[in-house]
Amino acid sequence: MKLLLGNEVLALGLIEQKCRVITAYPGTPSSEILSNAVKYKKDFDYKAHIEWSINEKVAFETVLAASWVGVRAAVAMKQVGLNVASDPFFSSAYTGVKGGFIIISADDPGPHSSQTEQDSRLISLTAKVPVFDPSSPSEVYAMIEDAFIISEKYKIPVLIRPVTRLCHALQTISVKEKAKSNDIVSKVEFQKNPKNWTATPKLRFLLHTELNKKLTKIENEFEDIKYNFITNKNSIDKVGIIASGVVFHTAKQVLKNLGLNLPMLKIGTPYPLPKKLANNFIKKYKEVLVLEETNCCLELQILNREKVRGRLDETVPKEGELSPEIVSSILIKILKKNGYKLSLLSKSDKLKTLIDKFTPPMYPPRLCPGCSHRSAFFAIKSEFGDYAIYPGDIGCYTLGTNLEAVDTFLNMGASIGMAQGFYHTNKLMDDKKPIIATIGDSTFLHSGIPPLVDSVHTDSKFILVILNNNTTAMTGFQPTAESKILADGSKSAQKIDINDLVKACNINFLREVDPYDYKVFRKTLRDAYNHTLEENGNVAVIIAKRPCVIQDKGSFNKSDKIIIVQDSCDGCCDCIKNFECPALMFNNEKGYIDINYDICTNCGQCIVACPKGCIIKKMEDFK
Repeated sequence: MKLLLGNEVLALGLIEQKCRVITAYPGTPSSEILSNAVKYKKDFDYKAHIEWSINEKVAFETVLAASWVGVRAAVAMKQVGLNVASDPFFSSAYTGVKGGFIIISADDPGPHSSQTEQDSRLISLTAKVPVFDPSSPSEVYAMIEDAFIISEKYKIPVLIRPVTRLCHALQTISVKEKAKSNDIVSKVEFQKNPKNWTATPKLRFLLHTELNKKLTKIENEFEDIKYNFITNKNSIDKVGIIASGVVFHTAKQVLKNLGLNLPMLKIGTPYPLPKKLANNFIKKYKEVLVLEETNCCLELQILNREKVRGRLDETVPKEGELSPEIVSSILIKILKKNGYKLSLLSKSDKLKTLIDKFTPPMYPPRLCPGCSHRSAFFAIKSEFGDYAIYPGDIGCYTLGTNLEAVDTFLNMGASIGMAQGFYHTNKLMDDKKPIIATIGDSTFLHSGIPPLVDSVHTDSKFILVILNNNTTAMTGFQPTAESKILADGSKSAQKIDINDLVKACNINFLREVDPYDYKVFRKTLRDAYNHTLEENGNVAVIIAKRPCVIQDKGSFNKSDKIIIVQDSCDGCCDCIKNFECPALMFNNEKGYIDINYDICTNCGQCIVACPKGCIIKKMEDFK
């Protein structure tokens, strides 16, 4: 028995089920899956190719090719990553697979760390890809084996949809102990099959027909699969519940708190829905409540919804995570309506009083102390002020919005495409307003190159600042294509130089600057803007390069108080408002700024943030 994180369980299941090629692009809540796959590969002395791909589309196509050769393969991503991989995702349902092929798309009800609450089950329904919807780490551990079996039996990709609460949940798992052994890979080879692998539109129609037949057979198989079952099936209650995923356990706990044991149909395979099982369950009750996250995948597949209550009739909220509080309020309303007498288990008055009084301070997300992105944004805002337009992107640096240096963020790579759109729109009105787009190094490699090529091709003129901190910091310091390190930690990767990629896009203005060098950085920004105003100017690119302070602390020594606030500080708080370093804090008792040396990195960047010169480096005279 081992206590494992949901993402650890997913990784372990893939390795135990002889998955030979595993790829991913990091994104919360899925990020730990691939790194743990590397761990178990080493633990079991197992032969597999595991990689952090440059984006989700490449990751998907890599494992699909492996499946077409005949080995088991899997790709992991978060739900918005499935958008990036949607082209091969939709197509692979038609072409089918050879070796078992699993897509893990981790959804984020809430959302806690995403742009959207989109439901991967609905994308799978549209693409006609079967779905497993686990309710716990132990269940997903078992599902991986069955997902591979279904995939290989019907030659079809299969999607497993965990959510944030499952990915980050801890559960004791009964794990098969395996000794290290010399693993042998069974020899298979790619078999040419033009009717599948290179199918033309006419042949795709035939493949679509075959796909629909497969789904009918899979639906019949799902009628009896162990992940779909009824609890308290002999009950004579008026109300029944259909639940899928993590909310199944939430509903069970809420019912326990209410002193009830209603019949529940638990669905672990939401698409294709086992309709006979669902319809027979619905017939037994006056009303049936459907609980699912984050949309209405189950409801849409229930043809007769006269008795059904859920998201479609707004009994269940159309947005947000189904927390115990939300589920409790939904159930209480529907149960009271049907004449149930509820025996609520109330908390003690003392505990309730403590909970009501507990109001922890709320802090918005902020860049880490010493983060070079903060320095870059501070210089950008200082140079261009409120007059400029600041398209931003997805990553740590999205928090540049706190410094008023990010005006938009949409999706990976959009800062460059939107900067191009702002430029051409403003050009129609002869508006030469500065446009400064920001993007991270990993995001630039992920999806920033095509819009940069297009921007140059269409003669766009704006500043692009690539915030290069040598890692994918936001999701756990995964190596980028600019690193010599591969996913397994080996230093055998061919390093890709971002500077060379930018030059290859016909960029005439390219400068690499340390954002800590405030004066030089501001001058470079000014030179870049002047370049965009020139007749022969185009996109001006600045690479703001400095390692992530969390991953590479360098020469910082947190034990020494190198930066101090002088007694002349009048507590105006401009440094906190405009620079927003967590190490700077207002001392209410003293009425001026203090430095929290427990988290201060002694980077000295706050010195330029004080307009009155009250923050300085401590000289020998002060010792």
